[in-house]
Amino acid sequence: MTTTRLRITHAGPHVSYQDGGRHGMLRFGVPESGPMDCTAHAAANLAVGNPAGATAIEVSPAGLAVECVEGQVTFAVAGGGFLMDHAGTRGGVWETRTLRAGETLRIMRGHWGSWTYLALAGRVRATEWLGHTATLATSGFGGGLLATDGEIVVEDSRVEPARERSFPCPVFARPKAQARVVVGPQDHRLEPEALSALLDGVHVLSDSYDRMGVRLRGPALAIRDALSIPSEPIVAGSIQVAGDGVATLLLRDHQTTGGYPKIATVLASDLDQIVQLRPRARIVFKAVTPARAVEIARQQARTKAMWLDTLAHHA
Repeated sequence: MTTTRLRITHAGPHVSYQDGGRHGMLRFGVPESGPMDCTAHAAANLAVGNPAGATAIEVSPAGLAVECVEGQVTFAVAGGGFLMDHAGTRGGVWETRTLRAGETLRIMRGHWGSWTYLALAGRVRATEWLGHTATLATSGFGGGLLATDGEIVVEDSRVEPARERSFPCPVFARPKAQARVVVGPQDHRLEPEALSALLDGVHVLSDSYDRMGVRLRGPALAIRDALSIPSEPIVAGSIQVAGDGVATLLLRDHQTTGGYPKIATVLASDLDQIVQLRPRARIVFKAVTPARAVEIARQQARTKAMWLDTLAHHA
């Protein structure tokens, strides 16, 4: 068995181990977690020959730097417009290379994007919880956050020269300032003008932004008797409105139930692009029917599957 060890010389906040997530656990009070940008996470893994849902490292704009102290491994970085410096050569991400003993790799904030992914050819050693390494940031369960002076261990590490290349970031992986939503399920719990304020207004992602969700700055969304409703299930993409009229867009580590009214839900197919917006970016919401949302989801799934398949079979 070939093992590669990377010493962590810098790990910023919110840098964590993430696999594809814990699907089917919401009924037990456990969110799916997993990557903020599922498309980029899968792309990085497939580019090095790993399964799409394998454990990779999610990197925030605070960055990550490592030194290879033992072995060698092919790696890919995908997601956002981040920058990387590999063995003294600086450039963009969306690229596959090989890291060898004595070499360094630094991933840094670039011109756009909030999350990028480092995939390593092989099996990244990380703690499992409920069968997955995805880190639930609010509790620390799963693989956990990376820390400076720690190490990353890759078991059964591989070197795959045929996979070394650049692969352009596709249009559907770039951030967009318009999110499509399905209205409800509790829009009737707010004043009639609240929905118009959501759909006609311009909103700004606040600095209160983490893996659990992001608060929005914009027109107040007046509630009616909503604070008396019982707690109900929540999904990633739910837009819930607190008693002060402030909306929060819930993300991968969202709570599984909540008692605030949910005025609308962002389409899952749009979330990967929305999470790549940075704090203080503007966003608008466009309503679509449930039937149209299903059409969009199917179309997006086909497009992404075709593109990811080309990455998986490039060798």
